[in-house]
Amino acid sequence: MTTMTQDAATTPGVTLAPSAAARVAAIAAKQSRPAVLRLAVEGGGCSGFQYKFEMGDAPEADDLVAETDGVRLLVDAMSLELIAGATVEYVESLGGAAFRVTNPQAASGCGCGSSFSV
Repeated sequence: MTTMTQDAATTPGVTLAPSAAARVAAIAAKQSRPAVLRLAVEGGGCSGFQYKFEMGDAPEADDLVAETDGVRLLVDAMSLELIAGATVEYVESLGGAAFRVTNPQAASGCGCGSSFSV
């Protein structure tokens, strides 16, 4: 089940796919932490902006909170402007495994998928 909480009802949210929720839950269990992933956007990377993932704790006052299968995804308001409508997945391939953001706001991205431009 996916739920989302945000203050600005007119802003599209961010979706945490079940594959990402399962991976966050596994990491959290190993680290004895809450099943919370924080996604932020920072300047940098080869395309102008880059995604930053880290295990989180409690949401800040301006965070969007998306929940899937009991796992929470936190996104701050500034980052949300650049990734509204995005989906966060966990993908395993021959090249490795990673969280991947499918971002409809991105005009272009780099080959590894960790940075983008708008």
